[in-house]
Amino acid sequence: MIEAVELLNDLKFFGIKESLDYRLVEADKSNLSYRDFLTTILEDESLYRKNLKSERLRKRAKFRDKVYLEDFKSSPDRGVTKSMVAQLKTLYFIDNNENLIFIGGTGAGKSFLAQAIGHSSCMAGVETYFVPANRLFKEIELAEAQGSYLNYMNRLSHRVKLLIIDDLGLRNYTHKEANILYEILEDRYRKGPVIITSQVKPQGWKTLFDDPVIAEAILDRLTACAHIVEVKGPSFRDNHKSKIKLENERK
Repeated sequence: MIEAVELLNDLKFFGIKESLDYRLVEADKSNLSYRDFLTTILEDESLYRKNLKSERLRKRAKFRDKVYLEDFKSSPDRGVTKSMVAQLKTLYFIDNNENLIFIGGTGAGKSFLAQAIGHSSCMAGVETYFVPANRLFKEIELAEAQGSYLNYMNRLSHRVKLLIIDDLGLRNYTHKEANILYEILEDRYRKGPVIITSQVKPQGWKTLFDDPVIAEAILDRLTACAHIVEVKGPSFRDNHKSKIKLENERK
C-alpha cells in the first residue's frame, strides 16, 4: 500500500490518493468489478482536478465576495425571476459571446449577481476577471508605470474569457480612459463576453465621456449584443448581511 501511495504522489494523482482508502472499503463491501473500481477512482481524480482548477480560477478572478446564484432572492418585483437565475446559471451568454448589463440602485444586488455568475463560470473552468471600474484604470496606470501595459491589456482583451466590470459610471472618464475602455471592448467584441454593473442606464453612459464619438462606440460595443437586466427593490445587501449574521450565530 505504501508503494501505491508513493506512485500516486509521483504521478500527481492526488484525488485518487485522497479517496483510495474509502474506495477500497467500498469496493470490498459492494464487490465491485476491477473495471468499475477503476472508473470510480478515475472519476474521483477528475473531480479533484476540476475543483482544484476552479479554486485557482476563483483566486485569479479577484472577486470581492464569495456568493452564489442560489442565494439570490429572485422575484418578479426585483426584475429577476427564478427562471432567469436558472438560465444565467447555464452560462448560455458565454457560449454566445453576449454581454450582460445589470442596472439598479445601490445595494439592489447587481454586484452580487455579477460575482455569483463569475463564480459559476470559474466552476465551469472559464477564465474570469472581476474588477471595479475605478480599480481597472488604476491597474492600467500601474501597468504602464511598470512597463507591463501590453501584457495587462492582452490579458483583459484575450486571455480572460469573461470580464466583469463593476460599478461603471460612478464618475466621468478622461479621454485617455475612454480610449482604453474602447480598445478593450473592441478587442473582445463577439469574442469574449463582458458583464457590466451600473447605477446608470446605458442611455446615460454617453454623458460620462467627453468625446461623443468614442462614447457612441463604447455604447455600441457593450449593448449591440447584450441582455440588459434592471434589478429593482429594496437593498439586497442588507438582506444578505442578515443571512450571514444568522449563520454565524448558529455556529
